[in-house]
Amino acid sequence: MKIFDTHTHYDDRAYDADRYELIEQLLSDNVAGFVAIGCTLERSQKAVALAEKYPNEKIFAAVGIHPQDVESLPDDYLQALENLSQSPKVVALGEIGLEYFREYNKVIQQKIFREQLALAARLNLPVIIHSREAFADAYEILREYMQADSSRKAVCHCFSEDGEAAKLLCDLGVHISFTGAIAFEKKTERAIEACKAVPLELLLLETDCPYLAPPPFRGKRCDSGMMKYTAQKIAEVKNCTVDEIVRVCNENAMRFFGVEI
Repeated sequence: MKIFDTHTHYDDRAYDADRYELIEQLLSDNVAGFVAIGCTLERSQKAVALAEKYPNEKIFAAVGIHPQDVESLPDDYLQALENLSQSPKVVALGEIGLEYFREYNKVIQQKIFREQLALAARLNLPVIIHSREAFADAYEILREYMQADSSRKAVCHCFSEDGEAAKLLCDLGVHISFTGAIAFEKKTERAIEACKAVPLELLLLETDCPYLAPPPFRGKRCDSGMMKYTAQKIAEVKNCTVDEIVRVCNENAMRFFGVEI
């Protein structure tokens, strides 16, 4: 069964030498499709252009401003995101959120996060959340957002918190997505604990490529073809077959993004 990758960065320079050849090979192999994620206005434009280059494939885009890029935005950035979202290939707003691991202005981050959530609500788009060392603030903002309207959809991507944090988010109806990091040989206890806490209906698969390649490729450039190793680890944790994990995660992705795979 082919796997759908919910979070990719194929606009990254790591793919400049073979981007389109790689994508075509992946689609002919074990990849059902993917979402190209925007992080800045420029990269959001590239994500949309990449998705539109493949009108007949299950390649989609998300547009948004990553929290590390919120301090130099033009005044009309929300209008620019809205304009990009008019493409039929755009299925989400993201990635957006909070980044406290590095020294970025937290007040500005929270302001831009809330503004983009408001835009997503107005456009009726799911949101893809980046939260690093910022769980308490991200959770409170998301709690307010999700409880305001039961139809809203959000996913915390590249999840790195513990099982209790995962449970709190799942109680809000927030999806949780895991990368190849869950299969790393060391320091995976939190990820495994979190995975156990996530009900199957809120689970998504991603690579966050070109980052976080799972074993046996750790340290190398990641791509969507490596998701099977992440699925294998999750199947082990959830005491399921790999095919069941892939099927469930594909179905969850279709419901979350409102697409057919």
